[in-house]
Amino acid sequence: MSKWMVAAKRADFDAIARKYQVSPVLARIIRNRDVVGDEEIDRFLNGTRADLYAPGLLKDMDKAVDILLRKIAEGKQIRIIGDYDIDGICSTYILCRGLTACGAQVDTAIPHRIRDGYGLNEHLILEAHDAGTDTVLTCDNGIAAFDQIAFANELGMTVVVTDHHEVPYDDIGGVRWYRVPRADAVVDPKQEDCGYPFPEICGAVVAYKLVLALVAEREHTEWRDVMESELGLELLEFAAFATIGDVMELRGENRVIVKSGLELMAHTRNIGLKALMQATETRPENIKPYTIGFVLGPCLNATGRLDTAANALELFQTTDRGRAAVLAGDLKAMNDSRKELTRKGVDEGVAQIENSGLMQDRVLVVYLPDVHESLAGIIAGRIREKYGKPAFVLTRAEEGVKGSGRSIEAFHMYDELTKCKDLFTKYGGHKLAAGLSLAEEDVDELRRRLNENCQLTDEDFEEKVLIDVPMPMAYASLDFVAELERLEPFGNGNPKPQFAQKNVRFLSGRVLGANHNVGKYTVADEDGRRYELIYFGDIEGFHAYIAAKYGDEALGRLYRTGAGERAAAQSEPIVLSVVYYPDVNKFRGNVSLQMVMKYYQ
Repeated sequence: MSKWMVAAKRADFDAIARKYQVSPVLARIIRNRDVVGDEEIDRFLNGTRADLYAPGLLKDMDKAVDILLRKIAEGKQIRIIGDYDIDGICSTYILCRGLTACGAQVDTAIPHRIRDGYGLNEHLILEAHDAGTDTVLTCDNGIAAFDQIAFANELGMTVVVTDHHEVPYDDIGGVRWYRVPRADAVVDPKQEDCGYPFPEICGAVVAYKLVLALVAEREHTEWRDVMESELGLELLEFAAFATIGDVMELRGENRVIVKSGLELMAHTRNIGLKALMQATETRPENIKPYTIGFVLGPCLNATGRLDTAANALELFQTTDRGRAAVLAGDLKAMNDSRKELTRKGVDEGVAQIENSGLMQDRVLVVYLPDVHESLAGIIAGRIREKYGKPAFVLTRAEEGVKGSGRSIEAFHMYDELTKCKDLFTKYGGHKLAAGLSLAEEDVDELRRRLNENCQLTDEDFEEKVLIDVPMPMAYASLDFVAELERLEPFGNGNPKPQFAQKNVRFLSGRVLGANHNVGKYTVADEDGRRYELIYFGDIEGFHAYIAAKYGDEALGRLYRTGAGERAAAQSEPIVLSVVYYPDVNKFRGNVSLQMVMKYYQ
């Protein structure tokens, strides 16, 4: 069940509306996003690249720049070691492109998900050393690589870490003692003594800031001038792509980066990114966070999961249009294959939960030994969505068991894993996502401990539906939808606004879509005004709800032409409260207003 709540944050909405020339409804939505004060509101509505923070505010940034410039001047070989997901690929591309522009002798290595695992390992360090590498530059990893960096130091190598993950810590007597690796420079905004104003940036943004600072120092200019250069604008596209792909909150600096990056992507000069858009039939001018999160981004992740992420990096680096088309096509095909494997894994996981005692657990730990280990995180996310509980999916790996977890808001996954860290050979992550490795014989013990330690209450498991404004559909118009666009980009941390109306009568409907999974309805409010309403959710669940509440005959009438409307006038109509947002329907050159239903009761 979901619990509907109206956001009740207070402010002088009329005053905000007058000052910023917006409607009071928009003013209320802005306040609901915890955007307060003139400076923040102005940045939210009108923020530009001029509002981005200086790279030098990141701890050790000056040190990292000095080291890299010295190595470039000395002609030393630099190897960038990234990661195999969207953020790692984009970070690697940004650093390689930036260092190459500075004349560096540079190459790249992206770990193989199965052979190498996440982040640095001794094999990668030794491989770099044997190839004549003087300096290892990490991106989107390294903050937890104590032993590997110590090994690199023993070999006489220089190591510069750029990362954005949580800093590991030991909990001693309730006090956290943070452990930062002994690299020559560590640039990570999550460090306790880093004063960066907005630490919730992804690895690619850290890499982007490093390149801005590096080029500015080398060319004796301002970092803002580099940001507005052809190089700076190109790299901003990839910082934005990674911010969305790594599901960072679209607040503060991230919001500006994504908004500006999406505008630049519409006219991208990157041959590989263009080819990926063509392969996925994406119109550049229509790119939104959804496009990157659910269409383009998964193609990058798929190659890192099922093959090697080096293919995705090559896609962005190639200057050959033919090669780009081949690579993009391969990535698209691999993602299609990944979707089918994921569906099978989710079905297997659900069957295990529902045919065993796992359903009673507050933290779900599902062991699917034969599922491809690279799909564990996606499957865990689907299971979390279905049951509303923190979920870990574990699979059999070359050495023991590996897995990924996806969490709910009330369960800090990294902190909870830290309480069980003696069970792991390796672990790491964030509040809402984590990865781990352990011995097969410890799987049951992990399940037991996570549930034994769990402090979640019944209320924590309730899906909370936050309504921005209880608003009659009559208020919505095409002009209002256009005004809502000022709040874009929407995504994690800045969700699309939700409105609610009671007593909505469902008059008639039809089921659309190749898979018959979309419902389109004519509805009316209490004054008889009619609206088009569309539902992209669980259509079978919606039908079951109507049948249970109003009967099978009422459900049948709803979909018989004219019958639903006659019944609504003559007998008990189907009346629901709905949470919705207004949208524009463009079809064959016609533009009309439609309401998109998100929830009903």
